[in-house]
Amino acid sequence: MKTKIPDFVKTNQFGLLLLVIVFILLFTFTTDGFSSRFNIYALSRVVAIDIMIGLAMMVVILTGGLNLSLGALGVSAAMFGGWCMESMGIPISISIVLILLFGSFLGWINGYVTVKTGVHSFIVTLATMSIYFGFMTLLTEAEAFRKLPETFTDFGSMKLFNKYISPLLLLSIFTCFVLFYLFKFTDIGRKLIAAGANPDAAELSGISVNRMFIYCHMLSGFLAAVAGIMLTSRIGAAIPSMAGHLGFDWLLPAFLAPVIGGTLLSGGKVTVFGTMLGAVLVTLINNGLYLIDVGEFWVRFFLGLILLFAVLLDRAREYFTSKNSIVS
Repeated sequence: MKTKIPDFVKTNQFGLLLLVIVFILLFTFTTDGFSSRFNIYALSRVVAIDIMIGLAMMVVILTGGLNLSLGALGVSAAMFGGWCMESMGIPISISIVLILLFGSFLGWINGYVTVKTGVHSFIVTLATMSIYFGFMTLLTEAEAFRKLPETFTDFGSMKLFNKYISPLLLLSIFTCFVLFYLFKFTDIGRKLIAAGANPDAAELSGISVNRMFIYCHMLSGFLAAVAGIMLTSRIGAAIPSMAGHLGFDWLLPAFLAPVIGGTLLSGGKVTVFGTMLGAVLVTLINNGLYLIDVGEFWVRFFLGLILLFAVLLDRAREYFTSKNSIVS
């Protein structure tokens, strides 16, 4: 009697899960300190933010576009939050709401300019990356906000599960479940996927494709703002350079996580948990290579190779994927 192979075993996510396990075992036995409590906790803090960054890029890739302004957007939102809490004395809960609204607004600008001009979001967000970062630097005079409320910064340094896991990771996992539910079980989520998969057919069926694309950019801005909040809480301050110059430090995980996870660069397919596993895999490799004492250049070189492989894999995946969009 033939044994049927479970559908999950055939998915990209299963392959990623196996790779994550393989690299965990490899680095556990070949490096000193990889499985230590300190390193696992540090990993949970880093991967939490990388997951959020990957999700923020994923929802724009759904439209067949890109958001190069993620880092600048997230840092601008975080700096705005630092100003709200430190300079204006606004309570934490209200400040967080304002940060998320601000991030969504910057995302709306990206989406609105993209759909109204017809220029690819790659170009639009390349421009807004410099605009957001430059405007933020001008307003803050490149000064950090370091006197944030202790309740806010304590969350980023909190340790759970016998001091192994950061609550930031739980927040990212919760966000994954929310997005999975959004795309899988809600009408608006299905419209977003339909607009990305086949804009012409979606328009004929009564879906406003332009509006859906703007929603995706707003959601990307919202998630980038969440990542900015998490990073600020983790380091205990809102610093203009916390995502690198113009936010460049966010771009590699932003591309790697969703593409390795199975999100098609051509749009029309999202893989929420694939993006999560992709972020975990990249963070594991990055951390393990540093523990092996590989130089910074070689770490970047290796991650660049992974990105190139991911893009080639995306081309192959697009070729073999059916026209019907799916969520996994």
